[in-house]
Amino acid sequence: MAKKHTKSKNASANSVKANKQPEQPKDLLVPSSSRRFRSWALLASLLVLGTILTRSSRSSEDYAVCSAAGKIYTVDTAHSNVQCIVVRDSLIADVGDLADVKARWRSHQQVQNPTALQLPWPLDFWQPSLNVSFVEPNSIVVPGLTDAHAHVLQYGAAMNLDLTGCTSKQEVLQRVVNYVKSHPDVLGEPTRWIRGMGWDQNLWSDPHYPHADDFDSEPLLKGRRIFLDRVDVHAAWVSNRVLQIMGELPKEVDGGAIIRDASGTPTGVFIDNAMALIPIPPPTKAQLLEYFDRAVRDAHAVGLTSIHDAATEPHMIEFYQQYAVSKKLPLRLYLMGNMESTEYWGNKIPRLINYGVGGRLNLRSVKLFTDGALGSFGAALLEPYSDNPSTSGIMRVQPQSLSALVKQFWAHGWQVNIHCIGDRANRVVLDIFEDVLSNSEHGNATDRRPRIEHAQILTLEDLERVGQLGVIPSVQPTHATSDMWYAEQRLGPERIKGAYAYQTMIQTSKTGVLPLGSDFPVEGINPLLGFYAAVSRLSTSGDSPHGSQGWYPSERLTRAQALKGMTLDAAYASFAEDYLGSLSIGKKADFVVLDRDIMTVPESEILGTKVKATVIDGEVVYGSL
Repeated sequence: MAKKHTKSKNASANSVKANKQPEQPKDLLVPSSSRRFRSWALLASLLVLGTILTRSSRSSEDYAVCSAAGKIYTVDTAHSNVQCIVVRDSLIADVGDLADVKARWRSHQQVQNPTALQLPWPLDFWQPSLNVSFVEPNSIVVPGLTDAHAHVLQYGAAMNLDLTGCTSKQEVLQRVVNYVKSHPDVLGEPTRWIRGMGWDQNLWSDPHYPHADDFDSEPLLKGRRIFLDRVDVHAAWVSNRVLQIMGELPKEVDGGAIIRDASGTPTGVFIDNAMALIPIPPPTKAQLLEYFDRAVRDAHAVGLTSIHDAATEPHMIEFYQQYAVSKKLPLRLYLMGNMESTEYWGNKIPRLINYGVGGRLNLRSVKLFTDGALGSFGAALLEPYSDNPSTSGIMRVQPQSLSALVKQFWAHGWQVNIHCIGDRANRVVLDIFEDVLSNSEHGNATDRRPRIEHAQILTLEDLERVGQLGVIPSVQPTHATSDMWYAEQRLGPERIKGAYAYQTMIQTSKTGVLPLGSDFPVEGINPLLGFYAAVSRLSTSGDSPHGSQGWYPSERLTRAQALKGMTLDAAYASFAEDYLGSLSIGKKADFVVLDRDIMTVPESEILGTKVKATVIDGEVVYGSL
């Protein structure tokens, strides 16, 4: 009953309302023409607002990367550590604290868009704002890393058949067998050349050179054309089938050696210039692309944004040129042109400055050679080897010929970079550089930036001379930690004092410039291997011939010096310090995010570092922000 009573009452009330004249909405009291005008005005306002907001939103392409802990290492003395960097149009647009960069960004937007509508709260939610990404609390940001001495295409080729780390000759042979079995195209084609790299007889219980007959001990390898580079690429081991193809060999090779047995028969090992006798076919364009893609993929994954390609031959230069004009190179390449000739060849290769799509290809330097490598007794020494007094190493070119060649390249405006390992080779080249630098007509050391690649073993006097002349020593810290197990045996207790002397090089240098590289694929491609070796002088297992404090620990670099060596110093060595090498306003937005602070963590934790993101020109090429 109660429900029925309530329903009746409501019905009565509705009846009263139905009889009452409804109140006219105020908008309907306005003439229709005015209503249409206001509607059109509102629509126009919305369109204008949308246009303004759309135009302003273009700034969303700008972004900031921040570290709440201020762990962005800029390698810029004006502000060594900052909280944020701002990226705009492939460049570093600002650095500083988050509040400051946001304020400056808004001011920039107002200057760029003076007609943009400034909305009040809460509509300012629709105003364009700076996109901000914070790295994880333990992560850091550093400038893009550069390898100042590497071999890009050779790396890609070497990874096809990698022989590094083999502790016996039999292990090398087994890897070659496994390679053949796993590649049907090679297995089914006995005339196909097999090329690998990385063997090192110093790691074997019997440290003598291998022999061509060794391949014939494996039925699958017998009769095949096999060419295996030693780890330093200054010696090659070939099969008997290759020796048959080569036919009669010269008794001597200037700047090289053919290893022979007691009867004078070639054993299949060729040193330095003698390697040129081996008729291995050049790679196809398809193979070069495969090698390059592999190298780039691995380089991005370890934070490399720039590479100095040491000894780029004409067919490689052509490959890079064609790639660079067809699409943007995936990283920056600084090429050192190379041809095996003692005659001037600078007019046979192009000079390239910021070439191709994105301007990432440069060729303004040449790579020359003086001697071989320490591990294969090819480094040219002033005195005989302590563990092999029958030799003082190999000069691959006579000093007079090298001097004439350097002067021609110098006169034609090329940067001259010369491979020098032994103390004799380094002295010869320092004498040549001192001679050309004494004539200022063709530019001083700052203008021309001559480089010694490796600068591995020098007398104490020549160590000081390098710095005073302004010559750039381009070094590879992992060579020190790879060679430390036998270097003193090769050189003796006195000569070793001038070997791998990186801190001395900085302290005696007028410029303090010491670019760091790896020489990959001779060493690993990860630049943090070099960083760790430079600051610790230890093996990856944490030891050295001198114990846990490192091999000749006085030559360790500080972490700041090591980071500068693979960023700003490497940029200077390639004439790029105005736009690369530090996270400075106006420079290229090349940077790397690491998952831990390599500048402060214990040395033992450096090698566990992972790359979270690699960025080139503001674009993420590996990982994510």
